[in-house]
Amino acid sequence: MKLWGGRFSKETDKLVEDFHSSIFFDKRLYKQDIEGSKAHARMLGKCGIITLEESQQIIDGLSEILMELEEGKVDLSQDAEDIHMNVETLLIQKIGDVGKKLHTGRSRNDQVALDIRLYLKEEIVYITQMLIDLEKTLLKQADKHLNTIMPGYTHLQKAQPVTFAHHCMAYWEMFYRDIDRLKDVYKRTDMMPLGSGALAGTTFPLDRHMVKEELGFKEITRNSMDAVSDRDFIIEFNSTAAIIMMHLSRFCEELIIWSSDEYRFIEMDDSFSTGSSIMPQKKNPDVAELVRGKTGRVYGNLMAILTVMKGLPLAYNKDMQEDKESLFNSIDTVKGCLITFTPMLASITVKDKVMKEGARGGFGGATDVADYLVTKGIPFREAHKIVGELVAYCISKGVDLEGLKLSEYKEFSNVIENDIFEEVRIENVVAKRNIPGGPAPAQVTNHIDAARKLLDIINI
Repeated sequence: MKLWGGRFSKETDKLVEDFHSSIFFDKRLYKQDIEGSKAHARMLGKCGIITLEESQQIIDGLSEILMELEEGKVDLSQDAEDIHMNVETLLIQKIGDVGKKLHTGRSRNDQVALDIRLYLKEEIVYITQMLIDLEKTLLKQADKHLNTIMPGYTHLQKAQPVTFAHHCMAYWEMFYRDIDRLKDVYKRTDMMPLGSGALAGTTFPLDRHMVKEELGFKEITRNSMDAVSDRDFIIEFNSTAAIIMMHLSRFCEELIIWSSDEYRFIEMDDSFSTGSSIMPQKKNPDVAELVRGKTGRVYGNLMAILTVMKGLPLAYNKDMQEDKESLFNSIDTVKGCLITFTPMLASITVKDKVMKEGARGGFGGATDVADYLVTKGIPFREAHKIVGELVAYCISKGVDLEGLKLSEYKEFSNVIENDIFEEVRIENVVAKRNIPGGPAPAQVTNHIDAARKLLDIINI
């Protein structure tokens, strides 16, 4: 007989058992479920709802069950439906009728909300640390490549030269925003729902603040109906996870392109590459491709939970059991990608000479010539037209801006003098962009220093 089966005259159909059960995926919540139950039992004893002796019996029994689960000495049963009923069943088997008092003043609705929040808080902290490790790897690459000039792109067309350090720090900013988003998710996850019952609280004089303190929550939920039906924090996490994966995917796309023979900007380390079953010469960036590919499943998890929640009336509905698999999958996928991506990034070989040569093509100094003409008194729009014609001339002659003679420059504007060659020298094109946020090595050094300080004060 089910623990909830008093009003039923028939056993649950086996098909329903299989369809209804969540133990296959919510079993990972066993630790949080037991810790939440221990805090609840301790509070019941302190409030005199059960005796202190009964409270201690329950706590001791739960501690033994936790140890047995971690040592693989007990099995979880599909018949008990979910992790909550499994733990309670094991407790009753262990300590008898006293175990039946554990569920006093609570419902599985507020219990599962508690378990997920406890679990997600831990995972957010863990993923945040993984992102911090990635950020430190980016800082090391940036430090190493302050003067490694490479082409910057818009529309995947060469635009203006930057440095590999500046490029890395662009991703540093993306992942820092991800850390900030995780902090926000944590804040809204850090609310203790136990005591909300099925939807309308309980008649027992529970001390919710005691449970909050014991379990390390910052606040208690303020509305019992919202507490059991809220999954915003899961939606927010899945959204943040999707953005993290989007950033990883963008970086992977670039690494994949840069490692191709057409670019040859970087080389993937052998330990993070694979070969072909038929072509012996191949070295494939499969890790980066897999990260890029796994982004789709995390996007799907976000859409899944949004779709589950979009039409649900208050308060709890069984549909909400579908919240956990997508959440767990997003957590596992993000962690799996970060734990592999970070050392892969650390191990790449940056081919600085090839990058610099690549930056010479595409007339990356064209804007500098236009700016130069502006300093000589020519309006920018007119300067823009002159340089456009100058570039067309270079293309027809098969030369770049550094390869022109002064006489050729003067054919387009007589204000151009010998100093133009310093203006278009690629090192100067980068170094002149010496304003906050720019690619000049001095500015990137400042950015790296500021980034280190920001990482030092991250706190969840």
